[in-house]
Amino acid sequence: MADILYTYKNQVYANITNRCDCSCTFCVRSLKDSVGDSETLWHKTEPTLEEILAAIDAFDFTGYDELVFCGYGEPTCALDNLLASAAYVKEKYHISIRLNTNGLGNLYHKRNIIPELAQVIDSISISLNAPTAEKYQAVTRPQFENAYPALLEFASLANASFKHTQLSIVDVLPADEISACQKIADERGIYLKIRKYS
Repeated sequence: MADILYTYKNQVYANITNRCDCSCTFCVRSLKDSVGDSETLWHKTEPTLEEILAAIDAFDFTGYDELVFCGYGEPTCALDNLLASAAYVKEKYHISIRLNTNGLGNLYHKRNIIPELAQVIDSISISLNAPTAEKYQAVTRPQFENAYPALLEFASLANASFKHTQLSIVDVLPADEISACQKIADERGIYLKIRKYS
């Protein structure tokens, strides 16, 4: 079985699914089978909730104050397991929960999932990736035609519901596109994180 919990740069991550509704041109999973201390992040079969909880219980959280749901898939594609395991961690281990997401969860589930997420998740990081719908479609290659406006709506809704919401981009974007992304974030009162591509 692939690693469900793994560490990278002094943070602990939960890899609960390999399903994803995007196929980003820069996605690390197209380049290698693992990151951090994991052996592989490719699941042969989708982890069950019981397997996720067992991996959580087997992990020593000493020295960690946050669990990040982020792996080789989009966590909201496994929404029931995401919600249940996040609630379990909050109740049993009393650490902060962050979700790294592509922001298409509402589109994927055809309803607003943010109220459910906000009950068990403290902060959310949403991959913006591009300053326009056209560029977003080209680089992210989502399953949905209307993905970009849905992402922006998701971000605005999230900003009203979580302790901390951020949009993220990778530093390989040209300077003018980074500035345009900053404007998009500023207009919504959302912090923009510029991630170093590695």
